[in-house]
Parts: sequence; structure tokens; C-alpha cells
Amino acid sequence: MMTEISLNVLDVAENSTRAGASLVEITLAADTKADTLTLIIKDNGCGMTPEQVAHVEDPFYTTRTTRKVGLGVPFLKQAAESTGGSFKITSEPGVGTTDTAVFGLSHIDRMPVGDISTTIQNLIVFHPDTDFVYTYRYDDREFVLDTREFREVLGGVPLDTPDVAQYIKEYLTENKQETDSGKLV
Repeated sequence: MMTEISLNVLDVAENSTRAGASLVEITLAADTKADTLTLIIKDNGCGMTPEQVAHVEDPFYTTRTTRKVGLGVPFLKQAAESTGGSFKITSEPGVGTTDTAVFGLSHIDRMPVGDISTTIQNLIVFHPDTDFVYTYRYDDREFVLDTREFREVLGGVPLDTPDVAQYIKEYLTENKQETDSGKLV
């Protein structure tokens, strides 16, 4: 099992890029009143047939040829459900896929979020041709990082340029701190 939610984000978002997504939207939202932590990863990749969706939660099913098992989605589902939460995946061929995991925020078995800022930065830097929209919400406060806006401001400077990559990491880290005051770990 993956030990942090950020590692689940990395795994599922990597699936999105392998599926040819040009846009991956990641939302991590904590609602302290509802006692939930919701993770949504939505892409515009190739999507899956209903038959593939029915099998995706099976750890012994994978479309990859480099290994015989696909553990990312089953681990994410198990992690969410073990906290009294839920997991849902919807997909349509030619449209994309949406994974939604809801965790019990204060549940003792909820894994830590982990270093989500580094995870998002790595996705952006290592997939320079993919756009990412990352929304981080804590109750009524949120921030959004949209690489399409960064590209417009940078005017052709690649997002994987070291100075830009460092700025992205600092932007993510500072905005997370401002949004949740260090409360969500």
C-alpha cells in the first residue's frame, strides 16, 4: 500500500499522462465540518470502456505491458474506504477519466497527505507537454495553480527550466501554507 496520498496522486496522474491527456485536473479539498478529504483527478485522456472501468479496481488487471499488475487504483480505493470514505471512477472513451476518492479526514487510518507540493511540481516538470490545474482547498480557502496561465506569463520559457521549476515548488509550498496554516498533513 502507498503510504501517502501524494504518492497516490502521482500514480493516478501518471496513468493520465500515459493515457495521452493534455490536461490533468487535480483537486485536494479538506472540509473540516463534513470531516472529509476529497481527492479528484480528472483527465482528458483516451478514456476507458465500461469493461475496462469494471476491471480497473482489480490489482491483477492492467493495460500496461511492462508489468502484470496495476496496484495504484486498488490501493487508492482501499485507502479511502478504510477511513469510512468512498471511491468512484468514471470514464468515457475519447473523453477522459475521473477518479474521486473521499477519505474520513480525522479517521485514524487516513494516511498523511505527504509532500503534495513536490508531487505536483514533479508532475509539471516531468510532463512539460501536459497542462495541470491543481486546486488545493481547506474549508473556505483555496488556491489554484494552472500551468496554462504560467505558460502565458512565461512566453515560451519551458516549465522544466530549473529556475521555473524552483519557483513552482515555492509557489505550491507557500500557497499551501497560506491556505491551511499547516493544519493538513
